[in-house]
Amino acid sequence: MWQLCREFLLFLRQEKKWWLIPLVLVLLILGALIVFSSGSVLAPFMYPFL
Repeated sequence: MWQLCREFLLFLRQEKKWWLIPLVLVLLILGALIVFSSGSVLAPFMYPFL
């Protein structure tokens, strides 16, 4: 897993695609929100987005 992250950062530095970092962070945060709130009170509010 860490090798993948390191390789991704090296790719970003080499190709100068720094705009991908916020996009990846937002996707990771949304994924974590879906996974961790699936059994909580927020679950009914997330169904329209799935």
